[in-house]
Amino acid sequence: MKTVTRGGHLFRKIIVTGGAGFIGCNFVRHMLGAHPELEIVNLDKLTYAGSLDNLQDVLEHPRHRFVQGDIGDGATVRRLLPGVDAIVNFAAESHVDRSIEHPSAFVETNVLGTQVLLEAAKEGGVKRFLQISTDEVYGSLGSEGYFTEATPLAPNSPYSASKASADLMVRAYHETYGLPTLITRCSNNYGPYQNPEKLIPHFITRALRGEPLPVYGDGENVRDWLHVEDHCRAVDAVLYAGRVGEVYNVGGDNEWRNIDITRLILEILDKPESLITYVQDRLGHDRRYAIDAAKIRAELGWSPKHSFEEGLRATVAWYRAL
Repeated sequence: MKTVTRGGHLFRKIIVTGGAGFIGCNFVRHMLGAHPELEIVNLDKLTYAGSLDNLQDVLEHPRHRFVQGDIGDGATVRRLLPGVDAIVNFAAESHVDRSIEHPSAFVETNVLGTQVLLEAAKEGGVKRFLQISTDEVYGSLGSEGYFTEATPLAPNSPYSASKASADLMVRAYHETYGLPTLITRCSNNYGPYQNPEKLIPHFITRALRGEPLPVYGDGENVRDWLHVEDHCRAVDAVLYAGRVGEVYNVGGDNEWRNIDITRLILEILDKPESLITYVQDRLGHDRRYAIDAAKIRAELGWSPKHSFEEGLRATVAWYRAL
């Protein structure tokens, strides 16, 4: 089999964890298309956030092997490791509201599961371990400024605290054991295959049914939005050409207030703004996130291709066609 090369790194086979979830399934598709000689082992527990329906078009692909399993099951992970050059860890509990109700599940998967993966990667001698994290580990911004890779970690929810803990464990395995790790921290993703509990698909699907759109608080919370395909391209670039031990922020330079996104969805669907309903704010709701992605742009030549309005219209059309 030929070897995929970029930046001097050789990858024949990789494990993608959480590859039946929203970002993971899009990444699997991207990698199968971008790297014709690469074999992908897709490990996913198939919880509420992951579904084989997300993979129907690639399940029988000759270079894609799906394995149902838990990243916290060391025996399963070790069984899959022979011949694997890299691990890309998307597997995570990721919904803030769920973390407020059941924080222990987030510690179990996001922290302990990541540590099991790291230990197996160390024992198996993988060439790269890429941890997919989130800008939420940085906490909340005021009305100005941006998160950089040097911003101190200050998570405010059980979800973001569990992801920050996992990031620190990844760092520790690099510093202590010399494991070749990398971390990406992305802004809010949107696009096809996202679980309907997330803001954009939640509001799209409710608006399509003519149901109220519950906006937290005053709707002034600001997020930086990134199309999932742009995120996948960034992860690809970091996997092959990122500097070991480094963190790369991935953002869309695309800040929107929640209320403005809500109105844009209603406009695209030709639905009335009377569907907007303000509800009690989420506990510990961070006011603003904004990413400075200058490092990945300068070092790896990555930049987003999707404009937000074009990407959102395509996303609305995808959910409408379901």
